[in-house]
Amino acid sequence: MNQPQFDFSDKVVLVTGVGRAGQIGNAVALAFGQAGARIVACDLNAVGVAERVREFAALGVDARPCAGDLTQPDIASLAVETALKHFGRLDVVVNVAGGLTTYGPIESLTVEALDREVAINLKTTVLVSQAAIPALARTEGCIVNFASIAYFDPRSPMAIYSAAKAAVAGFTRSLAVELRDRNIRVNAVAPSMVRTSDNVAAVGESGAYVEMRDITDGVIFLAGGTSESVTGHILPIAPAASGSV
Repeated sequence: MNQPQFDFSDKVVLVTGVGRAGQIGNAVALAFGQAGARIVACDLNAVGVAERVREFAALGVDARPCAGDLTQPDIASLAVETALKHFGRLDVVVNVAGGLTTYGPIESLTVEALDREVAINLKTTVLVSQAAIPALARTEGCIVNFASIAYFDPRSPMAIYSAAKAAVAGFTRSLAVELRDRNIRVNAVAPSMVRTSDNVAAVGESGAYVEMRDITDGVIFLAGGTSESVTGHILPIAPAASGSV
């Protein structure tokens, strides 16, 4: 799939999890910007998201930052308000924010770790999607969420992360049905381990990685016009040789 075929020059795209260079949210926001979209970049890290927006501007991408904790409804609403204030519309929401923070046997799980894993992966996705629905209904827009290959192929010892991402997948499919009559499409990508700076630092160069371009291509496909009949789909993205689907 070739990104330049996708023209988002009249679109406004809100991407969460854009605070750190070399990570997925940064790559997704930049890919949409290079396809012509105007960007609202959201992250808990105010310094980081401001830096990313400056980097985008240097590349000719029109972007605005929104910093805050997206597990809080008022910050989720602020993200949408930022799009409407600066650009007057919202066409696409990409809920990248989340990640694996709880790794280990279930016997060692704490309530605090459980709450954190569910909050960053599921709660952020739900609250941002909820806040965006009225604006997306006006543009017949779409939502792209981030599930995980663990939804299809559970891994050990990461039961809580797998459960949180399975919840994102279930939310995606149910919300697609709920919003179908409002002409809002809802889909998700479900990647295996992505070649990010963090993952390379933890695993090394020899890991079985999905390349960042595969992720951005998948997201842009689900947000673009060529998938206008696709909703409620969870798109697995895994290295061809891994056999994981």
